[in-house]
Amino acid sequence: MLVPAVISVPAIHNEDELRRFVRSFSGVDAVGVESRVAKLGTRSLKKSTKMSAIDMAISMVDLTTLEGSDTEGRVTSLCTKARRPDPSDLAVPSVAAVCVYPDLVAHARHVLGDATVAVASVATAFPSGRASRNVKLLDVADAVGAGAHEVDMVIDRGAFLAGRWGQVFDEIVAVKAACGGAHLKVILETGELVTYDNVKRASWIAMLAGADFIKTSTGKVGVNATLPVALVMLEAARDFAEQTGQMVGVKVAGGIRTTKDALKYLVVVNETVGASWLTPEYFRFGASSLLNDLLMQRRKQRTGAYVRPDEFSGD
Repeated sequence: MLVPAVISVPAIHNEDELRRFVRSFSGVDAVGVESRVAKLGTRSLKKSTKMSAIDMAISMVDLTTLEGSDTEGRVTSLCTKARRPDPSDLAVPSVAAVCVYPDLVAHARHVLGDATVAVASVATAFPSGRASRNVKLLDVADAVGAGAHEVDMVIDRGAFLAGRWGQVFDEIVAVKAACGGAHLKVILETGELVTYDNVKRASWIAMLAGADFIKTSTGKVGVNATLPVALVMLEAARDFAEQTGQMVGVKVAGGIRTTKDALKYLVVVNETVGASWLTPEYFRFGASSLLNDLLMQRRKQRTGAYVRPDEFSGD
């Protein structure tokens, strides 16, 4: 088993050490987690705070298109919106990133030019993660070679659920090495992990292996991001930072469509890990349909009047 140089505490030298360490975790109190997010979800925000939170949420969006029918024209529209989400209001921040398949990374880089928006790409046989390691690493190499700033990989959930944690760990280490200077987001596909305990274990395995971000979902399964799962992952990231001194980002993806939902996530982030994580460097929304609602609510807060959804592009 490889040992990623980025992690020194706790040191993992072989699968037995990994297994002992991960099994040493206390179980997740499901009732406590769900009660806490329900309570936090009732928080109300003052108007000035809400405006700042909406802008913050916009800046954290990974604007995504991951369809077999994607074209360069579609990606051009996506990148244009990423840079200027509301062309009528230049005070609206750009989003954090656009996320596309590897074959469209070069085009996205060209369209974005010197914009601050990052280009992310899915890899490692997204969304199933079921391919040989060589194929997965070639997928990563394609994305990074085309200029991706960030790579979103998926873990092999079958291997994880079968208890082959060392295989999952080693694969993340190898993908991290293949990323070079690109940031690595590790998708756990939490909707398929069944339990909060598994979410906690998978989060730690990914962070120990060198993930820059841990991410809930591909958005391609029935159950995607939920507030309780986000809380479990945030607590893992907090505890990891306390033990290693290294902050790992958290990305929630799939099913987050409204400003109200996004603000609930931001409250959970603030109350769980603190303001240090309230930046695009450490928290993201993988929810393209969310952006238009954020823009509508922003306009409502600023003018007092709702606008039609078609005021903003559908990309």
